[in-house]
Amino acid sequence: MSHRFARTAGAVLLVLIAWTLPARAVEVQRVVSPGGIEAWLIEDHKTPVIALEWAFRGVGGLEPAGKDGLANLAASTMDEGAGPHDAQAFQGLLQDDAISLSYGAGRDAFSGSLRTLRDARGRAFELARLSMAEPRFDADAVDRIRTSILTSLQRDEANPDHVARRAFSTAAFPDHPYGREVRGTPDSLAAITPDDLRAFVRNQLARDRLVVAAAGALTPEELAGALDAVFGALPERAAAAQAAEVTPAGGGETLVIQRPTAQTVMLMGQQGLKRSDPDWYAATVMNYVLGGGGFGSRLMVEVREKRGLSYGVYSYLVPMEGSALIMAGGSTANANAGEALAIMRGEWQRMAENGITAEELADAKTYLTGSFPLQFSSTSAIARILLQVKRDELGIDYLANRDSYINAVTAEDVQRVARRLLDPARLLTVLVGRPEGVTPTRAPDGGS
Repeated sequence: MSHRFARTAGAVLLVLIAWTLPARAVEVQRVVSPGGIEAWLIEDHKTPVIALEWAFRGVGGLEPAGKDGLANLAASTMDEGAGPHDAQAFQGLLQDDAISLSYGAGRDAFSGSLRTLRDARGRAFELARLSMAEPRFDADAVDRIRTSILTSLQRDEANPDHVARRAFSTAAFPDHPYGREVRGTPDSLAAITPDDLRAFVRNQLARDRLVVAAAGALTPEELAGALDAVFGALPERAAAAQAAEVTPAGGGETLVIQRPTAQTVMLMGQQGLKRSDPDWYAATVMNYVLGGGGFGSRLMVEVREKRGLSYGVYSYLVPMEGSALIMAGGSTANANAGEALAIMRGEWQRMAENGITAEELADAKTYLTGSFPLQFSSTSAIARILLQVKRDELGIDYLANRDSYINAVTAEDVQRVARRLLDPARLLTVLVGRPEGVTPTRAPDGGS
């Protein structure tokens, strides 16, 4: 579950510290512990804050049949007591030293996050170790968190954006973990026991899938010791296999889910490209111009600015370890759904046929290179970015070289990638509301 912050100056400091150093000036150090655990570190002692981020690749992707949501329930409960400390005592120890510890489960990884003041690092590292090596999963804590997740699932069923995302995932990945609800279902959650959670942690949180990054007031020598202290007792290898590669399904289909709302939520997408693809940077520039650039993007100009059909439309790239998507979405009045959807598909086609202009290319490069250092907004943000770079295997020198990758993109590169990716006839489209002017190709799974 989400971590708690003590109402102290130290806790506020953890959130508000700003990094002003541009990304290209950051030095990334490779640290290997005596036990052989590797991490990347950006060391900075201007403030007494340490952030540690880690992930277990592929963990949670293959949950036992009928127990969807197991990884998420484990992630939400691992800070609810560990070792000799029950939930209240464990949370009290975190709050006493303004330590933030949390876990999360996603499509491709099980992640952990630790933030602490330097003076409390020993206690913070020990609590992190306990939470993975000796999580309690007491029945009362598990039931409380389970109830909270069930409440969030029920609440989201009334959210058209959530309904659209779930329907899209189910249609795009019908027989794959990517198509399932990460949080599970009421039936699957009811079937999960504390013993299931213990087995999950024991069998899946292993060093062979571990990726670690750190930032802040920590020396390489101190980090090396911390790596063994926090992760050294984990199993060497995970027991379960990772999810298989998958190609998105549903190309060319339009699904309409009827809901009594004044607005229609629109979501569409098709096969994208992975982060490791050589065309990634050209696709990033293309997406910025198409719908990722806010008010200046083509989708916003055509749908909102020129015609007033929506408050906002957008596009984005979704790289995953086993698949990839390029997507677009937005909302509009029910009566305008057909027109708005036709314009979005038209811009998809126009980009594929004509690419971008020299001015659009220059503007995209200026934004994409200039805005990146702004993401380095806190110690934790630095560690998260570094972890993602390491997970994506972009190289320890990526932060120094990223601008050059963006600036090397040509209009011809964008044209080629747009023709490769964008085909409006292959879009999977989901609409939630009472859209007019739209003809569905079939009913979504489970009906409308």
